[in-house]
Order: sequence, then C-alpha cells, then structure tokens
Amino acid sequence: MVNEDLKQEEGDGIHADPSDLGDPSTSVQPSTSGHPSISTHPSVSAHPSVAIHPSVSVHPSVSAYPSALARPSVLSHPSSSGPEDLSVIKVSKRRWAVVLVFSCYSMCNAFQWIQYGSINNIFMNFYGVSAFAIDWLSMCYMLTYIPLLLPVAWLLEKFGLRTIALTGSALNCLGAWVKLGSLQPHLFPVTVLGQVICSVAQVFILGMPSRLASVWFGANEVSTACSLAVFGNQLGIAIGFLVPPVLVPNIKDQDKLAYHISIMFYIIGGVATLLLILVIIVFKEKPKYPPSRAQSLSYALASTDASYLDSILRLFKNLNFVLLVITYGLNVGAFYALSTLLNRMVIFHYPGQEVNAGRIGLTIVLAGMLGAMISGIWLDKSKTYKETTLVVYIMTLVGMVVYTFTLNLGHLWIVFITAGMLGFFMTGYLPLGFEFAVELTYPESEGMSSGLLNVSAQIFGIIFTISQGQIIDNYGTMPGNIFLCVFLLLGVALTAFIRADLRRQKANKETPENKPQEEEESNASKVPAIVSEERF
Repeated sequence: MVNEDLKQEEGDGIHADPSDLGDPSTSVQPSTSGHPSISTHPSVSAHPSVAIHPSVSVHPSVSAYPSALARPSVLSHPSSSGPEDLSVIKVSKRRWAVVLVFSCYSMCNAFQWIQYGSINNIFMNFYGVSAFAIDWLSMCYMLTYIPLLLPVAWLLEKFGLRTIALTGSALNCLGAWVKLGSLQPHLFPVTVLGQVICSVAQVFILGMPSRLASVWFGANEVSTACSLAVFGNQLGIAIGFLVPPVLVPNIKDQDKLAYHISIMFYIIGGVATLLLILVIIVFKEKPKYPPSRAQSLSYALASTDASYLDSILRLFKNLNFVLLVITYGLNVGAFYALSTLLNRMVIFHYPGQEVNAGRIGLTIVLAGMLGAMISGIWLDKSKTYKETTLVVYIMTLVGMVVYTFTLNLGHLWIVFITAGMLGFFMTGYLPLGFEFAVELTYPESEGMSSGLLNVSAQIFGIIFTISQGQIIDNYGTMPGNIFLCVFLLLGVALTAFIRADLRRQKANKETPENKPQEEEESNASKVPAIVSEERF
C-alpha cells in the first residue's frame, strides 16, 4: 500500500498536508505521473518490464489513477539507490570540489600514460629495448581497459562513485611507487609492472566523467562539468609531454640518467599519494538531493534487480549509439596513436628536438582542452549535440590533413600551429562524445555508455598505433598520417548518419523545471524546492 503521509525531512521543518496533495497543479513527485494526458517519451525505459505509458505507473506497486498524482509514494522516501528526497531538486556546493579532485587524480594517471612515449628514444637507450617495447608501455593502457571494462562498470553500478574513485586513485598511487624499483637498465619488467598497475587504475577513471556530471550537476551544467572532468585527463597528457623531456635529458651516462628518471618518479609518486588522501577526504557518493529532473527520474526508474546483460543488449540495439561508438573510437584512437608516436615523428624530421617534440604534444593537448571547454559550454547553451559533434569531427579531419602535409616542411613553428589546430578539434571532441552518448542512451547507466565508448577507443588506438608505427618505420611519416586521415574521413561519414534522439533533454523538458537551488550544507533549516508540475 502507498503511504499517504509524507515524513518530515530532517532539518526541513515541512509537513505535507493531505488536503494539499489533492491539488492537481502541485506534485511532490518530480518524475512520476499518473495523469492520463501526459506521457514521457516512449523510448525512455530503465527496464524491459517498467515502461512509461500514460496509463501505467513507473512503479509496479503504485496505481496510476488520477488520485495518486499527488501521493508521495516511492519518490518521497530515501532509498539506497538515490538521494534522501527526490521531491527536491538542488545542486550541492560540494560538486565543484568533487569534480576538481577527480580531475586531479585523472591528470596524474594520464601523465603516467604518456611519460614514456614523450621521451621514447631516451627510455629505449636506458633499458636497451626496441621502440615497439616502449610503445607497449602506452598501449598497455589501451589493452588493459578492454577486458576490465565490464567488471569495473558493474562495480560502479554496485558500489557507486566513491568506491570506484578510491580504488582508482589507490591503484594509481601504487603503480607510481612500483616504478621507483625500476631504476636500473635490467629492470625493465618492473617498470612494465608499475605501468600495468596504472593502466588498471585508468579503467576506474575513464568512464566516470559523464556519470560524475549527471550525479552531481544540474541540467544546465552537465556538459560543462563533463568537460571539466575530461579536462584533468587532458592536462595530465599535456604535462606528460612537457615535463619528462625537461626532467630527463638525453645523456649517455647511465647513472646520471637513472638519477634524473628517479626525480620524475619520486615527484609523481608524491603527487599520487597526496591525491589519494584528498579523494578519501573530499569524495562523496552522491549529493543529498538530485541536481536535475532527469537525475531524479533516473533514481526513480532504477531497479536493483535489473539485468546487467540486458542493459548492454539494449545499448547495442540502439543504432545511433552503435554508430557513435564506432566514430568515437576512430577519432580518439587516432589521437592515442598520434600521441604515442609523436616523439618518433618529430625526431624523424627534426633530430635532437626531444624538448620541442614534447612542446608540440603540449600544444596539441592545451588547444584540445580549450576546445573541450568551449564545446562543453556551447552544448549547455545550445543543446545541439549532433550538429556540434559533426562540425568538430569535420574540422578534426581538416586539421589532420593540414598537419600531415606540413610536418616535413622543415619549420617547427609551422608544426606548432598546425598541431595546435588539430588538437583544438581532435581532443576537444572527447567530452562531446561522452555527453552525446548519455543523451542517446538515457536512462541507461552513464558509466556503461562511456565505458563502451572507451573500449572502442582503446581497440582502435591499439590498431592505429601498431599499424601507423609500422608504416612510419617502412614508408615514412606522411603515409602513416594519411592512414589516419582515411579513417577520420570514415568517421565523418558515419557521424552524419547519427540521429539526434536527445532522450535526457526530453526528460528534463517534460515539465517546467525551476532553476535548482544550491544546497546549503549547514544545520540551518531549509525549505524544500517543491517544483510545480502542472503538466506532469
């Protein structure tokens, strides 16, 4: 039976009068409607057995009679799957600290991904291994992600954001300290072990930006927040291009070289430890109240016994999402290959320019970070996901073509300009893909949709890195880059076929929604933001 008494929320000081609940213009349920004239979009479903229809309640135990419209029912009670009160839409002040800490430890992990590739030739000489062996220190990040995605995505659904954040930052810290045991030329396997541990940590990081944004940020902030979360990863790659060539010079003396490498390893180990402590202190599972109507509805539709396999199958039956998975993989896989092989390409045309090779990589990523922030803000303002994604993809192709035909001109300043233009669009595409995926697949798990995008990127990244590396070794840099251009052209064509079925936007616009209040994290009494729902 549905309890018709709304319990008093601690600190709120408000009771729901049953006589007031009968008013059809006001509802304490932000996401459930029994009104026969209103229907949530038919493509939105959280479970095969729970479909939203004008005549069917979203909860099997609640009748959808008009008299039940104002009843508090399931959404007004706390549950383990959502915040305390789903009738209140508020954003928490803590959200900025959470996304900042996440960005920082994501940055630390991304630095460790590229720190070997940015000085590929130096580590080759120190450990006495081939260029391909050093390339695998980057590709192990990609390879590890593929089999571990589903277990980690399941853990994210089962245990939540805080557990995943703690695990990811702890593994990142452990991997950083293991590398300190590899400061002798014969200890290459130890540095591989440390890198593999960091690559496992990455699995707990890459799929979180869109989930973090949805859980903590309001409807008009999610794309910007997702861009901020991705921002940290990109900043880490940028620092990974810039710092290693400065800290580790190209010298012949093995002892001095080991000393310089140890400085880099000690710095990153200390930073990783500090960030682990901050995650323990700052990171919370979720805010007290849902930050948007879509998130409130997502909590209401959550089913604790929903089949995990069913969720995956539903995603793969979504043709628009499948196309996005392929196009995202082509774009980001090309970026992974370009980043891994950049040092080799620059040194091929400009011998002895290790530091400038790192600076070119820095330029690519910094320009991409700017592109990511601009695209995130633009999406929050315009909601033009399909159009923005297609334009950015086309410009990525143009940038790659220009970079390909200017790399060998003999002028580094031209390479800086063309690489920056390429990076602005290529890495600026990352948050676009995450947010577009969430729109196309709502209310499915953000962690699962993001994870599948990343699996595609890792698979194409490995294929492109190995293939382009072999082409560069045998035929030169231009054929290798043309190889990437061909696949980016394919990505543009497939992106044009994606239909903009923006399900999350439809959920947010189903009824008028007041601007979310900012949660006051104090003991002072608060008045809940009960949203008018005349049409719901």
